Amino acid sequence: MFASKRISGPQEALALLNCLRVPARLNTTETAVLLGFQEHDIAPLVVAKLLTPLGKPAPNAPKYFASVDVLECAQNRGWLEQATKVLARHWRRKNDAKRGTKDITLFDQVRGSAP
Repeated sequence: MFASKRISGPQEALALLNCLRVPARLNTTETAVLLGFQEHDIAPLVVAKLLTPLGKPAPNAPKYFASVDVLECAQNRGWLEQATKVLARHWRRKNDAKRGTKDITLFDQVRGSAP
């Protein structure tokens, strides 16, 4: 049912969400759908060690995630809050680098994570 690498449309995403039994191993697209993030947000979550891929995949290899771990994260409010903060910081830094600015916010100064 979900053998394709990408979920091509909202109907396939809805089919995954309505499954009675989620596949044991999820690719990045399926993981993003279950967590409510975009597919391109999964890599920064792996780098921040908030998501752990199965095995020890090479950096350029496809990543697969255990559905039990993904579903547990999806139901944990603290994890979702931390993941949202990590992603906001990641994209803010990428956008600042693109613009050539360094915007250190009060939040970063207080938390001690200023670049």
